[in-house]
Amino acid sequence: MTHPLLDLPPLTAARFAEIEQRVAGLLATEQDVVIMQGEALLPLEGCIRGGAGPGSTALNVVTGPYGRTFGDWLRDCGADVVDLAVPFHSAVTAEQVGQALADHPEIGFVSLVHAEAATGNTNPVAEIGEVVREHGALFMLDAVASVGAEPLLPDAWGVDLCVIGAQKAMGGPAGVSAVSVSERAWERMAANPRAPRHSYLSLLDWKARWIDAGRRALPHAPAQLEMLALEACLERIEADGPNVVMARHAAAAAATRAGALALGGGLEPYVHEARDAAPVATTLRVPADTDAASLVAAALTADPGLPLVAGGGALAREMVRVNHYGPDATPGAVGASLDALGAALAAVGRKTDRDASRKAVAETWSGR
Repeated sequence: MTHPLLDLPPLTAARFAEIEQRVAGLLATEQDVVIMQGEALLPLEGCIRGGAGPGSTALNVVTGPYGRTFGDWLRDCGADVVDLAVPFHSAVTAEQVGQALADHPEIGFVSLVHAEAATGNTNPVAEIGEVVREHGALFMLDAVASVGAEPLLPDAWGVDLCVIGAQKAMGGPAGVSAVSVSERAWERMAANPRAPRHSYLSLLDWKARWIDAGRRALPHAPAQLEMLALEACLERIEADGPNVVMARHAAAAAATRAGALALGGGLEPYVHEARDAAPVATTLRVPADTDAASLVAAALTADPGLPLVAGGGALAREMVRVNHYGPDATPGAVGASLDALGAALAAVGRKTDRDASRKAVAETWSGR
């Protein structure tokens, strides 16, 4: 018996290359695009291990947990790391990055997360890219959460390594990712004797065996289902229009913030300033006497499919996250999530106004 998801013809090199071109179109980039056959941590680690090494100095901007991971990888590569950490309830500024570069003129590599879904903040990449370009450092950007949800222009912003994933705003699977690579980045990796080679982490292998070979033969069998899903995501974004998709995510973020403030019950936006809030996820601080993980568990009792999670690690007790990305960037998902949180708060004695929250969500969404 045949199965539409199992009995598939092989994915040809030509179709793989076509999907890469569509990713390039989404990013408005003329740089090489490599689709990696794994979750986005694969190209992120490959970029760091290819672009940094012993004797190099890296500026690692930490606005959430992924920035901490990047710092660990950079140190493991033998790089001297300058960590620029800012409170997770805010964003880093171009001025802060510029000052760090001025204080450490030897910095040759900068790593930054665009939008931190885990903490709900987003960083001003265009302005940061300008100061990094003036300094002359290689610029790596984790845009896994931001792609599809807010403007992302690696060429215009001077991003040398821009990593994306399909699992958030693009509404796809976690098992496929991509990276755009500038000519400067290729040169840096080629000159790095410690850059991964003959390895699943190696971007240089993809360049030699795929790009430079004319994209005629794939280095290995692609993750076919994930590639087809990525293609479907790109088709959906192209059909709706990227600006429409981004506007939907911006509306979801604004409506969630407004609805949470109207709900009351002690919920407060975790990211202090709305301008610093990511369009993919809104993080909320729960009352001091309330456990966030327990609150989320209670809220999910009636509908386990709501896009609600507690914060990770040390934030599990104090933070709730509404993941309004991809198919959940809708007024229905936002409203239902806040309604469930309101019911859970009321059950532990907190005064909430769910009608006011529903009204705020509807009015904010319609006003965008």
